[in-house]
Amino acid sequence: MRGFALMTLVAAWFSAGCRDSTGAAGQVNVYLWSEYIDPAIVKDFERETGLRVRRSEYESTQDMMAKLQQAGGAELYDVVIMADHAVREMAQAGLLRPLELDKIPNRVNVAERFVNPPYDPRGRYSLPYQWGTVGIMYRRDKIGRIEPSWAALFDPARVAGPFVLLDDMRDLFAAALKFEGHSVNSTDPGQVRSAAELIARAKAHPKCLGFAGGAEGKNKVVSQDAALAIVYNGDALRGISEAPEAAFVIPREGSIIWADAMTIPAKAPNPDGAHRFINYLLDARVGARLSNFTRFASPNAKALPLINEADRNNPAVYPPQEQLGRMEFLEDLGEAVRRLYDPAWTSVKARS
Repeated sequence: MRGFALMTLVAAWFSAGCRDSTGAAGQVNVYLWSEYIDPAIVKDFERETGLRVRRSEYESTQDMMAKLQQAGGAELYDVVIMADHAVREMAQAGLLRPLELDKIPNRVNVAERFVNPPYDPRGRYSLPYQWGTVGIMYRRDKIGRIEPSWAALFDPARVAGPFVLLDDMRDLFAAALKFEGHSVNSTDPGQVRSAAELIARAKAHPKCLGFAGGAEGKNKVVSQDAALAIVYNGDALRGISEAPEAAFVIPREGSIIWADAMTIPAKAPNPDGAHRFINYLLDARVGARLSNFTRFASPNAKALPLINEADRNNPAVYPPQEQLGRMEFLEDLGEAVRRLYDPAWTSVKARS
């Protein structure tokens, strides 16, 4: 029996080792927005490290958070790239693993403004991926030049053509709140209700085509299914490269400035691989390739000189200070999100 037990133990150990070489230890599971990484970067990482990257994509922050909170996502993924305002909530819920910074030497490339940011004040749980803003992408060949205002979507009398609303609760509420002259981080019940009504009326407009993620909205404008869409600036610029008749504006009322962050879930199956992947993306040359693909701004100071000059000098990518002064970071509003924003968003989505 001892011999049989020993053989069983050896067989089990050998089998586990074989699984590790092709399973958790040999694979990095990454969860991120769609169209948000250059596939060539992934292939180069795989070639250089021997690790296989398995990508899963989401279209809204709400989908991502629900997956991590309720569907076991904290055990499925090694790296999750998430909106800045989600980092603190996910960390407080125990769903994120503190980063082992000694395994990420390329962190020194991060620009000063993104070190210990408001959404992760001690820099324990995240490192920045890309940053940007939100605005309106539209077809000049269909509706001419539009006034740079959220009124193009929220004022029924000024809607010029079929449009798409951004399918992200906080980002869309931010647009509505800015249009009405309020902070994107308002916790005033009346202001949040008014913003919800504004969004609901826009949704009910006969020219509204519904909600879509940033990349999907961009694609609808490129394909001419929509004349306008609320999108992220990098998505818009990639769309304009496909359809030169399209344009992008940041509304004069203001918008958000956002940073997406690289995080590791608390129960990541391959945290070592996750750290290697994050460190790879923070390499200066890789960071430049990433921004040259996504057309979003880079938080990697060492990457900036390597980014396409046209993008470095494009105010739609790197807004001038005058525009930045009218922008705000989304903050973690804690209980106010569950008490005010979640019910308002559910009500808007439920209306026919």
